[in-house]
Amino acid sequence: MSADPAAAEVAALLELAQAAAAAGAAVLATRNAAALEVSNKGDSGDWVTAFDLAAETAVRDVIAAARPRDVITGEENGTVLPEEPSGYRWSIDPLDGTTNFIRNIVYYGTSVAVADPDGVWLAGVVNAPALGRSYFASRGGGAWLAEKGQLTPLNGPVPGRTGQILATGFSYDPAVRAEQAAGLASLLDGFADVRRLGSAALDLCLVADGTHDAYGERGLNEHDFAAGALIAEEAGCWVRRPRLRSPLAGGPSDDERLSSWTCAGLLELSGKFPL
Repeated sequence: MSADPAAAEVAALLELAQAAAAAGAAVLATRNAAALEVSNKGDSGDWVTAFDLAAETAVRDVIAAARPRDVITGEENGTVLPEEPSGYRWSIDPLDGTTNFIRNIVYYGTSVAVADPDGVWLAGVVNAPALGRSYFASRGGGAWLAEKGQLTPLNGPVPGRTGQILATGFSYDPAVRAEQAAGLASLLDGFADVRRLGSAALDLCLVADGTHDAYGERGLNEHDFAAGALIAEEAGCWVRRPRLRSPLAGGPSDDERLSSWTCAGLLELSGKFPL
């Protein structure tokens, strides 16, 4: 009996996503404080470094060499449309957690995800070199953690445990951040504590591996959540992705993005987050 061609294609896409994310993470692993070349992208605290740019180039090169007809959207270099697009599209965040990277805080990594022509996310990888971890998932194939040569299946948080932890994040915009801070008390109702690690991709992965019980944040871009949301979903978590305008259509406005929530966690906690 021949293998399912659709399953084989998804497996091949995951393998390529892993190779691309590893290429980006390898750039980040060479972190050198003297070579950061930090600049600001507009909002106070929204930084970019030479490593963001080099890691994105490394990721794009791996994908383009294997699948030259796929569309690639990246945080730093925008969208590249081939002459005859295949319909598949990659979403890249070469360095999620740039502020952490600048300050040498270990929660950062390269995020790579791919969607089919219908916009369904098929494979996603978050490779965190300073943690020595690579989280990955494929549609229908479960979610996994590769660490120290071992593979561990991910099954999400433990239901009903005491001391539940919420992970979240805050906008760079002072007015939006003040609004988020004002609503934090009500958001925390029922949780024992809160964590703010500074990497949305890794926060979603830490829901998938059961470290966090839930995660919710307003204002993410697609590249922030594309891989991590699939990993949490394939770990059996409840996941809400924001319905943002596609990068192929110019992407969302700031108001659209800032009003939209990305959430993941136990199903029993889904009612904790605003609609």
